[in-house]
Amino acid sequence: MQRISAKQTLVKTKKKSKNNEFILEKIAVIGGGSWATALVKILSENKSQVHWWMRNKNDVQHLVNYKHNPRYLSGVQFDLNYVKPNPDLQAVVAAADWVILAVPAAFVQEAIVGLPKDALEGKVIVSAIKGMIPDENILITEYVEQHFNVPNSHQLVIAGPCHAEEVALEKQSYLTIGSHDISTAERFCELLRNRYVKANPLDDLDGIEYCAVMKNIIALACGIARGLNYGDNFQAVLVSNAMFEIERFLDAIMPLHRSLSGSAYLGDLLVTAYSQFSRNRTFGNMIGRGYTVKSAQVEMNMVAEGYYAVKSIYELNKKLNVVMPITNAVYLILYEKISPGVEFEILKEKLK
Repeated sequence: MQRISAKQTLVKTKKKSKNNEFILEKIAVIGGGSWATALVKILSENKSQVHWWMRNKNDVQHLVNYKHNPRYLSGVQFDLNYVKPNPDLQAVVAAADWVILAVPAAFVQEAIVGLPKDALEGKVIVSAIKGMIPDENILITEYVEQHFNVPNSHQLVIAGPCHAEEVALEKQSYLTIGSHDISTAERFCELLRNRYVKANPLDDLDGIEYCAVMKNIIALACGIARGLNYGDNFQAVLVSNAMFEIERFLDAIMPLHRSLSGSAYLGDLLVTAYSQFSRNRTFGNMIGRGYTVKSAQVEMNMVAEGYYAVKSIYELNKKLNVVMPITNAVYLILYEKISPGVEFEILKEKLK
């Protein structure tokens, strides 16, 4: 994997100005959802200057007036000395050295389509998105590289296990920053660390990103199982089988000697599969209880990344031919409208 030295790292360590004050790190956060809100909380409380793009102008004005996001994690109060909300995407990106993408994968193209091709030049791009570009079936980092000419050596990905709701409550949380350049990843980790957030770099950008996509699919399966009244015994077997499924897929599409027992892999899978805050688990639960895809989406009013991801992974696997019974089952239920009860009767015979 390509590396760049610490001397070549795009973003430098904080320096002092002539009046002996620290120069603030300038960070753009693209997105107005719960995870974007949680990241703005962490970064701004650590005294970075956060330029925050939200699509809805009314939400921006509400944040300016009342210092909180009206739609997500509304209990989090922001210091507007450090948080600069703005509906002008180009202005937000231009003002920053780091650009964090935190919109659902299905809406990334729509959100940043207006940016000039050179808008991201010289910046570090950080994907906080755990999904893939629908129809193109590519990772977010691949999309950024293809459409904005940003090499993956200048990109980072954020992995959990970490739910935005627990960040808002300041529960102890852990983040892993994936990169091909450990020095840049470590620098970003420094911007995130505080009394309730620990962050560590890991040299596996691609594996972390694919695993983050896969774990949402598994969380859907766990939710469907719960909706069908399968118990904890079954779910434990489902998750343990899922780890082998993820490993087989990663070995086929992005081979690298890696242990999937780490927090960025197994940890992120477990929290998404079991947590009450997991929107993918919640979505799957509704499907298992008999909701249609459309009715579940309307009632949740939030995006479950796994719904789009499972189609992308299913399409990719047509060429790879990896044995993936859990992914196949979720795809057949969501896209081929196979009865969840029928499909899980078949799936349970394939698990060990």
